[in-house]
Amino acid sequence: MFPSNQIPVFFVAALLLNLAPGNDMIYVASRAVSQGTNAGIVSALGVFAGCLVHIGAAIMGLSIIIARSAVLFEAVKLVGAAYLVYLGSRALFRKIRTPEEIRFVPSTGRMKLFRQGAATNILNPKVAIFFLSFLPQFVNPASPYVKLQLLTLGLWFDVQGTFVLIIVAHLIGRTTVFLKRNPRFWEWQEKITGIVLVSLGLRMAFSPNR
Repeated sequence: MFPSNQIPVFFVAALLLNLAPGNDMIYVASRAVSQGTNAGIVSALGVFAGCLVHIGAAIMGLSIIIARSAVLFEAVKLVGAAYLVYLGSRALFRKIRTPEEIRFVPSTGRMKLFRQGAATNILNPKVAIFFLSFLPQFVNPASPYVKLQLLTLGLWFDVQGTFVLIIVAHLIGRTTVFLKRNPRFWEWQEKITGIVLVSLGLRMAFSPNR
């Protein structure tokens, strides 16, 4: 079903791409810094779910429309960027708590973290264009199972990337646990997260379309 000489190349290329720092990795890392390992892992699972949307869109042809329409591409990109800036701004401008209140800061719920991770990935049109341009290079166009090939390669890339993000969340979460014993850390954790998210949103908004 697959071109046999292309499979090893795909595995190596996919691993290198998943290891390269990108928007999803930055987002998961910021959540792990802010709320710990579990929050980072849940965010990574949200990214996984969002990536499934792009895989389905690539298979059905939606990614082609996004790639060919400059207006649609720009609109989706700006919506995603605005969402990240909104999340970051909320963290930056939230009222600073007293030490007593800081000890009992309510964490963002897991379902909300999951939804935010998914939305961050879904609203990044570059992910759609990536799947459109990357996956077809490793399929056999003469095969009657082209869609199945695209689905298999897309799922492999998504699962592999999720494992990388979970490892990142675990490593970062472990190194920040001791900081959370200091009450002053609670005063700054949301600010750090806010700066990261706003920066990520601005980076997406002002990045070239091509």
